[in-house]
Amino acid sequence: MDVLLIEDDPLIGKSLQRGLQESGSNCVWVREGQGGLDQASSQKFDAIVLDLMIPGMSGLEVLSAVRNKGIQTPVIILTALGTVEERVEGLRNGADDYVVKPFALPELLARIDAVCRRAGVKAAPLLQVGGLELDLAKRRVLVDEKEVELTPTEFSLLEYLMRFEGQVVTRKMLCEHLWESDWEGVTNVIEVHINRLRGKIDRGRDNSLIQTIRGRGYAIRTT
Repeated sequence: MDVLLIEDDPLIGKSLQRGLQESGSNCVWVREGQGGLDQASSQKFDAIVLDLMIPGMSGLEVLSAVRNKGIQTPVIILTALGTVEERVEGLRNGADDYVVKPFALPELLARIDAVCRRAGVKAAPLLQVGGLELDLAKRRVLVDEKEVELTPTEFSLLEYLMRFEGQVVTRKMLCEHLWESDWEGVTNVIEVHINRLRGKIDRGRDNSLIQTIRGRGYAIRTT
């Protein structure tokens, strides 16, 4: 995906740009409002990540200008202003979602994935991790060139993990991805699906591709 990041903090901006690029996205990083608006107006992006507290035009002014121009690119606002009123104002001005600082990179990546999915942005047709290959167009999974049959839930679970290769994905993120709801319960349903998935893709391997990160969630890695 092509993502426009409008963020003035150099540490946050550099970290997010690197994280987005490592996740497979192209990222254009702009540090002030007018430059962000110019980029959004001149280039087509799949998503915009917009900090509210930026120099020049404020984030809300950029957001309003983008929508007034008829640009319907999904926008996620970043804010240190965590009050309900601030969040509502951003959503009313045309934002699709928000993330309150501080936040974890996998959470932002998951929210970008969600708003793009709702907007109908097409995903990459092929995902690969080591000898594991997932073909989205054909709904087919190959392990070392041998086809593996997965249930729809297992396929969706594997796709999500592969999109965040090398990064920790929490159980809550997986539940919300699979069932598209704010999951707050305590359940072992994800663990059950993970174990079944491992049994299908790890045959003949010394180590599982899907690693359990104790107290945090799961990550798919080749090492």
